[in-house]
Amino acid sequence: MKIGVYGGCFDPVHNGHLITAETVKEMRNLDKIIFIPSYISPHKQNVAASEPKHRVNMLHLAIDRIPYFECSEIELNRESVSYTVDTLRELKKKYDHIELIIGYDNIFKFHTWREPDEILRLAKLVVLRRKLNIPRGKQNKFYRAAIFLKSPFIQISGSIIRKKTHDNLPINFLVPEKVQDYILKHKLYKDNK
Repeated sequence: MKIGVYGGCFDPVHNGHLITAETVKEMRNLDKIIFIPSYISPHKQNVAASEPKHRVNMLHLAIDRIPYFECSEIELNRESVSYTVDTLRELKKKYDHIELIIGYDNIFKFHTWREPDEILRLAKLVVLRRKLNIPRGKQNKFYRAAIFLKSPFIQISGSIIRKKTHDNLPINFLVPEKVQDYILKHKLYKDNK
């Protein structure tokens, strides 16, 4: 089985995440995509996120009826900073073929990730590149080892959704309807600015 690993904060998961995952699955001929919400991202340790239970509940609601999408709580269960290399080691016990999906900006700081060479040993590196991206760093060995995919350019972000929700503006079409209902029911992002 060929799997794609798609990690992130997912605060909240939105239609951009889902469209991107669907595109990667098709382009890379993967059997499934596993969404892995981080407990605390090493690169966002000073950024406050919603409670893990809310983020994972929204993910489950978003992908509930899509058989080739799965949500893993592997990083949430650790309750500490989430390192990709640790997650891949766990997943490698179950899956032989793993493709790690990262954004284009991340390839230029990939050398700062924990054990980047080990990550490459455990998984193929798939980098999402949009037409508007331009190189902003050196093309090092990690850049040369990566597989670049042209992914759709979707201008949706968690920060836009959080701000709109805080300002009592509609978020129709930005998130799945069940996720929108969940955000409203639990009054998420009302304290955010």
